[in-house]
Amino acid sequence: MSKHSGRITGSREWQAFWLALGFLTRIPIPVRIDYSQQLMNQCSLYFPLVGLLLGALYAGLFALLSLAWSPLVCVLLVLCFHLFITGAFHEDGLADSVDALGGGYTVAKRLAIMKDSRIGTYGTVALVLALALKAALLLDAGSIGLALLTAPAISRLPPLLLMAFLPYVSDPETSKSKPVAEGFSRPRLMVAVTFTALVGLVGSLWLPGLWLTAATAIVMVTWLWGWYLRRQLGGYTGDALGASVVLCELVLLLGF
Repeated sequence: MSKHSGRITGSREWQAFWLALGFLTRIPIPVRIDYSQQLMNQCSLYFPLVGLLLGALYAGLFALLSLAWSPLVCVLLVLCFHLFITGAFHEDGLADSVDALGGGYTVAKRLAIMKDSRIGTYGTVALVLALALKAALLLDAGSIGLALLTAPAISRLPPLLLMAFLPYVSDPETSKSKPVAEGFSRPRLMVAVTFTALVGLVGSLWLPGLWLTAATAIVMVTWLWGWYLRRQLGGYTGDALGASVVLCELVLLLGF
């Protein structure tokens, strides 16, 4: 009986991983998913792992492109690939968050702006500056390949921490993040934290101090962005989670 249950658990975890990959990227899912809200809750454990897989694609593509073009051209092409493969998922969250927090004077108005599919001046400026700064910081990194590899994994931990410690404030019937936002367990969070810590520790073998830079970026973004969200919204939204990924990447790359 226990073996049978273990197989069921293993199958659910396998599906949760693929669901996380499909949720965060445009990569086709090659397995059948028995979708449920519980499975969507479970899949958030794998966000840092999906980030590491994306990082491997980015680093590999950069190495391949470097055979023909300059670092600047390669970084810009990798960023284009990133926006395509993720559907600019997190960048969209950043733009919507900045539009809402910059243009709304009440919580209700800010949430309404976040739901608007149109992008405003604040969001446009934030998006352009974030992408430009990311390209510049990658070019300044001691190891562009290592930065491309590790940053996507490390930066996908703050959303999990925000989900664990802040209330969800958006309309649950219209938000894509509702299934992820409800019921995220602390034990699964600790697994994600441990995995992210291992990424930082292993990366420190090539770039000494990476683990400290990663920890600083995660704590700074989770604390400061979380404090600001609680003050302005009373909690987090799906867009705010996406914004935290972009912000953590930028702080992490500053450390590189």
